[in-house]
Amino acid sequence: MIKGQMTKDALLSAFAGESMAHMRYLVFAEVAEMEGFKNVARLFRAIAYAEEVHAKNHYNRLKGFDEDASITSGAPIGPGNTSKNLELAIRGEEFEVNEMYPVYIKIAEFQGEQSAVITFKWALEAEKIHAQLYREAKEYVDKGEDWPLDGYVWICPVCGHTHVGKEPPGRCPVCGAPKEKYVKF
Repeated sequence: MIKGQMTKDALLSAFAGESMAHMRYLVFAEVAEMEGFKNVARLFRAIAYAEEVHAKNHYNRLKGFDEDASITSGAPIGPGNTSKNLELAIRGEEFEVNEMYPVYIKIAEFQGEQSAVITFKWALEAEKIHAQLYREAKEYVDKGEDWPLDGYVWICPVCGHTHVGKEPPGRCPVCGAPKEKYVKF
């Protein structure tokens, strides 16, 4: 059970942010699909699933929490075409990588909340990959081309690690889950 109030606040904020990212990316996938960017739509759906994994991990660390919570969580909002949606996604992922998760990890470490440290670190590693994949996809979309996907997008259902290729890694490099657990998109 999480005892540190600042860690609880960080988990609640991360849960809200990841939940919003999950839904935002599903909306973005629909737009990409309508615009003919089938692989970008698949990327958005895969990463939406990874964000769901992160949200569940954060939420599950709050066992024993039994209060109403008002949560403020920022997100780049203002959906548009696929290029704009990729830009919003990049901004959101980069915020998590450069500001949010590094601070949340420090808070949880300071308060001795190891289970929160783990879930924050898992999410951080996946968000780094998400930002890079979105940057790559945006380069193609801005030229009017779909993102060239050779294989599949694979998501670890334990930590949200994201891998692109014909096969998932033998073991998740973040949490150690076996390749059989990966979900294919």
